[in-house]
Amino acid sequence: MTVPAVDHAHAPAAGEVAAELRDVHIGFRSGRQVTPVVRGVGLRLRRGRVLALVGESGSGKSLTSLALIGLLPPGAEVMSGAVVLDGEDTAGFSARRWRETRGSRVAMVFQDPMAALNPGFAVGAQIAEPFRRRLGLGRREARERAVALMREVGIADAEGRYGDHPHEFSGGMRQRAVIAMALALGPSVLLADEPTTALDVTVQAQILRLLARRQREADLATLLVSHDLGVVARVAQDVAVMYAGRIVERGPLDAVYTRPAHPYTLGLLEAVPDAGSGGRLKPIEGVPPDPRHRPGGCAFHPRCPFATERCRTDDPPLTEDGDRAVACHHSAEVAASRPSEEPR
Repeated sequence: MTVPAVDHAHAPAAGEVAAELRDVHIGFRSGRQVTPVVRGVGLRLRRGRVLALVGESGSGKSLTSLALIGLLPPGAEVMSGAVVLDGEDTAGFSARRWRETRGSRVAMVFQDPMAALNPGFAVGAQIAEPFRRRLGLGRREARERAVALMREVGIADAEGRYGDHPHEFSGGMRQRAVIAMALALGPSVLLADEPTTALDVTVQAQILRLLARRQREADLATLLVSHDLGVVARVAQDVAVMYAGRIVERGPLDAVYTRPAHPYTLGLLEAVPDAGSGGRLKPIEGVPPDPRHRPGGCAFHPRCPFATERCRTDDPPLTEDGDRAVACHHSAEVAASRPSEEPR
C-alpha cells in the first residue's frame, strides 16, 4: 500500500507511561470451562503518543481496550497479568473506584455511538452530566461547557441542538457527541475504538485532526483500535498487530508499515488496495481461528505462506529487538520479502 506521510515535525517525543497491560490474559468463563481470547498481551501507552492496535474482527482488540477501562462484558475476566493506570494496579479497584476513574483518568470513544448515548435524554444534557456530577457545577455553567465542547467537535448550531435527542442526530454527529463526552473531564488516557467508523471521508479527517490536536495539547496517551490502516498511518506513532488474541508484531509505525516482519502484518498491508494496482486486492487466505479450537503451534500457520513444520508445532514467543518486537520463526525472511520504501 502507499503509506500516507506522517507529520513527524509535530509528533511528540515519547513520554512517561500512563497506562500499561502486563502479560494480560482474558478469558470467557462458562461453568468450569474457560475459553482464552486474549493471550499474554503487553502494551504501554505513553503520554503524547498514539498506539494503534490493528487486526481482523475477533482478534481481541476491543476486549483489550475494554480491560483498560474496567468494562469487560459479562462472562469475560482478566485471568492473569496486570492492568496498570499511572503506575497503579487496577486489580483491586471496586466498582465505585472504577466509576471515579472513568472519565477523569481514562475515557473511551465507543465504536457504536447510538449504543453509547441514552436515547431518552438530550445529547447536550448527556455531555453536561459529567460537569454536574463529577465537578459539581451548576446547570448553567455545565451547559456552557457542554455547548463549547459540542462546538469544538464540529457540531453545527451547538446551542440550538443542545436539547436534541440522539435519534435527531446523524451517525456522524452522534459520534462527535460521544467524542465530546470522552474529552469532557480531561482524561490522561483516551481509548478510541473505531472512532471514525460512522463518518464520511471529509468528516473523518476533521475528527482525526481534532483528536490529534487534543492529544498534543493535553499530552494524551491514546490507544486507537482500528481496522483502517490508512487512518492508523495518519494519526499513530506506534502500532501493535494482533492475531488470535496475541500481539504478533509491535513497533514504530514507519518501521512496521515499510518493513513488516510478521506474515500477518504483511498480509494486512498487501490487502489494502493501492492506486497503482488498479484497485485489486490480495486477500489473506482462510479465516481467523475459533478461540475454542485454536490450531497448535503458531495460530497463523494455516493461513501463512511462509509456514514450515516448525510453525505447526512450536508457538513462537514475542521477541524484542530494540524498538521492534515480532512473534515469528521466519521474521527475517518475511522482512526481506517486501522491498523497503519510504512513506509517501
